[in-house]
Amino acid sequence: MSEKRYHLVDFPALDPVECCCGTTRRAFVDLDDAPASAHYLEVKDEPTTHYHKKTTEIYLVLEGEGFLELDGEMVPVKPLSAVMIRPGCRHRAVGKLKVINLPIPKHDDDDFFYDEADADAASPPVH
Repeated sequence: MSEKRYHLVDFPALDPVECCCGTTRRAFVDLDDAPASAHYLEVKDEPTTHYHKKTTEIYLVLEGEGFLELDGEMVPVKPLSAVMIRPGCRHRAVGKLKVINLPIPKHDDDDFFYDEADADAASPPVH
């Protein structure tokens, strides 16, 4: 039998990780050949603004209403809103939101950056 060409993940079964945005459960980050990862993110009250130099992220809001702060602009979001965030865009989610975040390429701890004013407030970058 040949190797399966798909991977299935049950987000509730993944270990939660605290990050600069809230609590996340990351899928596919351990697969060497994964072109992207998928994260279930529960946004905390005061997430830290950050940006990526290489990663594009797609946020899909599942629950809640709030905002994505994108390069200083407060963009309203609600369930089934989707936003693509390109490299270099300073961003954070604001509000009690539950989102799926799709980083492309997959999550990389070394591709998290903070402006100097926000650097002291940042927790370890494990988005």
